[in-house]
Amino acid sequence: MTNDPRSALNRLIAAFEAHLDAAATGDENSPAVVAAEDALQDAFFTYDDALFTAYGIELPFDTFDSDEDEDDEETEEDEGDDYDDEDVDEDDYDDYDDTEVDDDYEG
Repeated sequence: MTNDPRSALNRLIAAFEAHLDAAATGDENSPAVVAAEDALQDAFFTYDDALFTAYGIELPFDTFDSDEDEDDEETEEDEGDDYDDEDVDEDDYDDYDDTEVDDDYEG
């Protein structure tokens, strides 16, 4: 691992190029593509670390482990929600009648 951001950047660019060449096969499960993906991930994290170590700057990207389920991530608009939006459908709104008036309401 290198702490020199320029060397790490050059390695990252080379990893992108190797990934492009491997991706041209069109088979995402080929050993060449898998190896290129692993090398690209490693080069990315090495560059990110070198950049932060040298300058205190983080890359403007959120990274996810491929094993994480991104659906479990809560977005800003979902913060504070106590329910899953996918659990609501049109039939849930049929229970409410806008014309109904509550006679006990004193407002």
